[in-house]
Amino acid sequence: MTKGVSGFGACNAPSNNVRGILWALLATGLFAVTGAMAKIAVTEYHVLQILFFRQIVVFMSALPAITASFPESLKTHHPGWHAIRLVGAFVALSSGIWAVAVLPLTTAITLGFVQVFFVALLSAQILRERVGAQRLVAICAGFLGVVIILRPGTGGVADWNAFIPIAGAMGAAVAVISVRKLSQTESTATLLAYQSIFVGVLAAIPLPWFWKTPDLIGFSFLLAMGVIATGGQWFGVKALRLAEASVIGNIQYMQLIYASLLGFVIFDEVPDLFTISGAVVIVGSALYLLHHETLSKRVT
Repeated sequence: MTKGVSGFGACNAPSNNVRGILWALLATGLFAVTGAMAKIAVTEYHVLQILFFRQIVVFMSALPAITASFPESLKTHHPGWHAIRLVGAFVALSSGIWAVAVLPLTTAITLGFVQVFFVALLSAQILRERVGAQRLVAICAGFLGVVIILRPGTGGVADWNAFIPIAGAMGAAVAVISVRKLSQTESTATLLAYQSIFVGVLAAIPLPWFWKTPDLIGFSFLLAMGVIATGGQWFGVKALRLAEASVIGNIQYMQLIYASLLGFVIFDEVPDLFTISGAVVIVGSALYLLHHETLSKRVT
């Protein structure tokens, strides 16, 4: 099978899945740091202003590659997929910042893990990826860890704000599937350029009503958050270019571990027994998936 829009042969190789998992682990770590920084930033700045700064940095990171082959670098064979991805990205990014503003960091990130189910469903229906028994076990085990942490029925998440990260998870899943589709024909710079321009414009339209001019410290903080988030996006696209979306989706569970550590160090959030137990299950599911992909590589 040749490479191309309809040819996923090279990307489905087990060795590529393992490499994709490692890139995804780095990306999720950076996203957890970004979430913690956003929780601090929303005490001073509006969600849309934070998102606007972030998209400026994303665009600047892609600018050298864009200008090197302009205008070919902005040409695309799939404008429809870009439009779908941009809507999903805007919902995911804005909801992600909003969620950490109204919920504890660990809770906001944990609720976003329903993205894994959305990704598994969409990857099977749209990308025609085979979600085998081992991956289903890993996905279900990871979600079981989420359920343990949320402990439904005990007053854990009786809050309408809980729907904010869930909406963001749906948007993120749509964006992940779109990137997976587009990454076969589009460069990373093109993907990030389209997102930064159009998501930035959407965030900028109502910004005059919410703008607050940052001081030097505030500007540096927003800039640093944009740099870290941009690094996460570049590594995330790299992971999706190498591995299947259903594989990368499961690695998102590791973000909970990063968030728990950051919540403890920065916000004095002490994980209880439920959180620790759920985290053990989540880490175990991710390690199981990595072990399975490594064994598949050796067999082939």
